[in-house]
Amino acid sequence: MNIKPIKTEKDYSNAIARLEIIFDSIHGIPEGDELEILGVLIEAYENQHIKIGYPDPIEAIKYRMEQLGYTQNDLAKVIGLQSRVSEILNRKRKLTIEMIRKLNVSLNIPTDILIQAY
Repeated sequence: MNIKPIKTEKDYSNAIARLEIIFDSIHGIPEGDELEILGVLIEAYENQHIKIGYPDPIEAIKYRMEQLGYTQNDLAKVIGLQSRVSEILNRKRKLTIEMIRKLNVSLNIPTDILIQAY
């Protein structure tokens, strides 16, 4: 086991490559311990260097609708008219504050996602 801190993108790539090799290792053997340590180091590097932004608000709504099995008619019951839903999903109309509140409560989509420009 040759573990060192992840300081550069190359170190990160090497750590990911090694993780993929030992991914199915059993806990309690040297490779299993290495897997656990590499996981911690990789997570720390990613948290510090790789920023993952919020998803697009409309894509988040569509994704959540898919998860819940909602149709546009179901969404219309949450935020208003069927034609309004169609305009929003086709990006022809912006979400209002009231719609954002309703989507947050009904679909459990964080407001941080819904208030983004799109």
